[in-house]
Amino acid sequence: MEVIFKHTTANGKNITDDDIKKIIKEENIKFIELQFVDINGQVKSLTIPSTHIDRALNNDLMLDGSSIKGFRSIETSDMCFVPDKNTFVVLPWRECEGINTARLICDIHNADGTPFEGCPRCNLKRMMQEAQKMGYSMNIGPEVEFFLFKKDEENHATTQKVDCAGYYDIGPEDLGEDIRSEIVLTLQKMGFDIEASHHEVADSQHEIDFKYADILTAADNVVTFKVVVKAVAAQYGLHATFMAKPIYGINGSGMHCNISMFKDGVNAYFDDKTDTKLSNEAMYSIGGLLRNIQGITAVTNPTVNSYKRIVPGYEAPVYLAWSLANRSALLRVPSKRGVSTRVELRSPDPSCNPYLAFAVILGACLDGMKNKINPPELVEANIYALTEEERKKMGIDSLPDSLNVALSMLQNSDVAKDALGEHIYNEFILAKNKEWDSFRTFVSKWEIDKYLEKY
Repeated sequence: MEVIFKHTTANGKNITDDDIKKIIKEENIKFIELQFVDINGQVKSLTIPSTHIDRALNNDLMLDGSSIKGFRSIETSDMCFVPDKNTFVVLPWRECEGINTARLICDIHNADGTPFEGCPRCNLKRMMQEAQKMGYSMNIGPEVEFFLFKKDEENHATTQKVDCAGYYDIGPEDLGEDIRSEIVLTLQKMGFDIEASHHEVADSQHEIDFKYADILTAADNVVTFKVVVKAVAAQYGLHATFMAKPIYGINGSGMHCNISMFKDGVNAYFDDKTDTKLSNEAMYSIGGLLRNIQGITAVTNPTVNSYKRIVPGYEAPVYLAWSLANRSALLRVPSKRGVSTRVELRSPDPSCNPYLAFAVILGACLDGMKNKINPPELVEANIYALTEEERKKMGIDSLPDSLNVALSMLQNSDVAKDALGEHIYNEFILAKNKEWDSFRTFVSKWEIDKYLEKY
């Protein structure tokens, strides 16, 4: 798997070894975290003294892949860290008496130096190559929601809410203002372009929006964002969670993805000559997403809990339709055109592995463009208000209603298999079937309360 995509910083510059060493000296950096993610998107890290930075930059540091979920067996476990130098940044919350820690996001390669096919980041680069062969690159702007909860006396997370504020509320109802401000300042120190932050619909729920980027940078940003939010919340004695639906009866957390394709530096989704100002590429991408979304939902919504969020009545998208303004549809095209033309996919949630989620989203769009898949007629009616018979008559299908159903649909999706690659696909199916089986056989409190005395 030859990776030819070169990742640069937001200003287009490549950071060199000398740049990194200069920053280490100037910022008194004593430790470097070499970060990567496992198949579930959980951040893992090897911390080294900064005096060993040359070994890291020369790809000389090794990893036991058999200890990482979804990686290697014990017989073929030797792997190496390959840092992306352009992800080098100081971690603001790790400063202690003038001593700093920095991080490098890494790809994981095999012992022979080739990219590891099970590395989610390497796999996303592979899919980016597929788009490049067609002359396209994808940008994504994720909108990540999260909850802030109190901790108990033993510092364990609870679901006890911090506030009872609502959408766009301010203080004193919104008790998360200071924490959000601290998160924003921390992210800005790390190079994020923050566009907005606000209280979300549910009690103790928040959203911070950062600028769109190419899908590799966007995936890196989502992973970094989650680490920062959790770290800052912990400094306030709180727990931040990206669980899709932590509390019954209120809205869950989503990760809406604003998608656009670019060709030769121009937004390929914009066409001033059509009534909607949308190009064929945009329409085919919508068609590809609607045709393939059921098969990729296990990746964009990967937990048992994810399917407690995507149910009618809580603003989460359930129905397979697209619109220009209607937020009850799975896909929405926001009103801005020109360079800002984009398609908003509203179903993913922030528990997903962004490298895998963006890979399957790109795969679905490319499928639509390759095969010229036209979308159905747009739907501007409130789909939530339609009866099942009316939806059926209009040909509006639904997302899978459980992880089990989503996994079955994933196994029937050639697009998802191609986007994940054989290794990740097989490991993902294995891990998620175990998760479903654990849930299926667990006796919950709801069952005890419902049946113990009655029967």
